[in-house]
Amino acid sequence: LHRLAREGVGVIFLSGKRLRFSGRLHGERHSNARLRVLQYQKTLDRQSALLTAKDVVLRKVSCQRVLLADAMERRPDLRLELFTAHNSINEMLPSIEDACEAEVLRGLEGSAAARYFGAFVHLFPPSLGFTKRVKRPPGDPVNALLSLGYTMLHFEIVREIELIGLDPVLGFLHQFDYGRESLACDLVEPYRPAVDRWTWELFRERVFTDRDFTDGEERPGCYLKKEARRRYYELYEAWAGQQRSLWTEEARRIARSINDGEDPVPAGEQRIDGEEGRSVAPDS
Repeated sequence: LHRLAREGVGVIFLSGKRLRFSGRLHGERHSNARLRVLQYQKTLDRQSALLTAKDVVLRKVSCQRVLLADAMERRPDLRLELFTAHNSINEMLPSIEDACEAEVLRGLEGSAAARYFGAFVHLFPPSLGFTKRVKRPPGDPVNALLSLGYTMLHFEIVREIELIGLDPVLGFLHQFDYGRESLACDLVEPYRPAVDRWTWELFRERVFTDRDFTDGEERPGCYLKKEARRRYYELYEAWAGQQRSLWTEEARRIARSINDGEDPVPAGEQRIDGEEGRSVAPDS
């Protein structure tokens, strides 16, 4: 543990099959108190906080649209469901851009997510039982991997936030709540579709099947078996190794906007993995 800390390697401790978070190990953290004071001030400025929150939502929704567009190319048999969701989300963009209250913005983000997952579920075979997004407990293999991926991503972002000197509990989109790392929740949002895409690939390529999961014996839920968990973490590390520079830049980006007193410029429609996004027109 000392060596990991010296080398700046973060460690997340998850308890066994249910993967409940137990703690984490950090190396030396940044001691930039001035940056945290500026962060506190910006979170209290309603207009500034709203602009930052709006940027987060627009980037997340843009990435959801790109995933749906890519799925249409891979699954032309699902074009109706995917295009309907894509078009519905596209029509919501002006309302997101014009939102004047944080509550309205959060409602629009939730509506976009509902439309997105309403189409996303069709990408998986019915045998997996994935009919909607269920957080706790995950009731099927797809929800199990989505929840695990989001958990890993969350604490990767927490690490980046703390290393750069920000406070992970004070966010802009997510309200302050006791025990919740709201800034980490904010910065995770644009990267959720990347986890969704990777999870889809794992099942599409049959890296994992329903045989790799078991129903909870001690409490309800669907969980990876022990051998499958070992494989998952190896695969996650390979995938995350390609993503971490983006997560580091995400923390730096928000730190720059706080330190310079500038609100983030909306990123527009783009892939979080670095490739350009594109719009999709309906069939003539």
